[in-house]
Amino acid sequence: MSEYAELKVDGNVYKLPIIEGTEQERGFDISKLREESGLITVDTGYKNTGSTQSSITFLDGEKGILRYRGYPIEQLADKSTFLEVAFLLIYGELPNSQELYAFKARVKKHQLVHEDMKQIMLGFPSKAHPMGVLSSLATALTAFYPESLDPNRSADKVDLTITRLLAKIPTLVAWSYTNARGIRANYPDNSLEYVSNFLKMMFNLPTEDYDVDPIVADAMDKIFILHADHEQNCSTSTVRIVGSSHANLYASVAAGINALWGPLHGGANQKVIEMLQNIITNGGDTKKFIDKAKDPNDPFRLMGFGHRVYKNFDPRAEILKKQADKILERLGVNEPEFEVAKQLEEAALKDEYFIERKLYPNVDFYSGIIMKAIGIPIEMFPVMFSIGRLPGWIAQWKEMRTHNEPIGRPRQIYVGHTQRPYESISNRS
Repeated sequence: MSEYAELKVDGNVYKLPIIEGTEQERGFDISKLREESGLITVDTGYKNTGSTQSSITFLDGEKGILRYRGYPIEQLADKSTFLEVAFLLIYGELPNSQELYAFKARVKKHQLVHEDMKQIMLGFPSKAHPMGVLSSLATALTAFYPESLDPNRSADKVDLTITRLLAKIPTLVAWSYTNARGIRANYPDNSLEYVSNFLKMMFNLPTEDYDVDPIVADAMDKIFILHADHEQNCSTSTVRIVGSSHANLYASVAAGINALWGPLHGGANQKVIEMLQNIITNGGDTKKFIDKAKDPNDPFRLMGFGHRVYKNFDPRAEILKKQADKILERLGVNEPEFEVAKQLEEAALKDEYFIERKLYPNVDFYSGIIMKAIGIPIEMFPVMFSIGRLPGWIAQWKEMRTHNEPIGRPRQIYVGHTQRPYESISNRS
């Protein structure tokens, strides 16, 4: 007999089935609670609410575990590539050599973007935030591929939409980057791998060819892998709830980009660099700022330390720390931000205050350092995050649609005025 919990209200007993996942996660099934009792649950921010049953990503914040489709993130980052991980997330299994070759070929075939996209980009002010530009361009893809609007199209046509999105978003990102700087747009180079091609589209100049450093490409590849999915976070749950209305994939991902734009989500690594620059501007005394962070009466926070989900070391941070060290050594970067970052990292890893509270450097701390060293401006950091998160958003959208999940519709407890009569404007004080 299945396990269940009992909820007793006003002398009535309601049985709530207990659901257990493959990693022994357990939860009460309240899907029929309102129907049977007239009651709903209240969980502001959905911190303790499971919105779906998913087989994509397993995350255990207490133990510092992150797995995609069962594979440890450490192994994928060490042995895999971003496109292979994208295939895994979207289609459920690691590809064999023929499948991966065909997948890469499909992506390369669709990397070109319609020239009319340039006209859309020209409509944005030169100082427009790149996340706003990207979300608009992602939505605009719907106009170029209107067949994506059909929620009942065949699986092959859905796969074509998926491939186009994976292929064209990096091109659009690179074009928006060069357009904002008044530089000629670079076209995709199909002789290069996915990440190397993206870097060349970003940084190649008409007067100087950009040679892709394999260490830089490897670091970006790992950043993308580590950001590819992260369970039901703000942007991912946004993609799922928008997609639940049968909105097309381009519109759903555009909604995810807008959710990611917020400084509490995708903007966190940008905040790290801004914090480092603020410390430098104010004298560069890291001890002073460490003390401020420890002072409960001081509003200052160390950005890039601790994580809302991980109550231990962020497993992605350990991987990127090694990459940060490699990049800084390879590029010979000696900017003040990186020196301050090293001092903060060293102090936090040794200070009992941070150790007791498990406030370790997280993935945002190291990814920001790496991207700045590579030459990516800080306003582009959330855009890089978006490229990395694409496979997860796609996989989550695809899973939600495959499961034929109902349209998302949270409930609420109303706390406003009770019924009252309308008064004409002449009687209102």
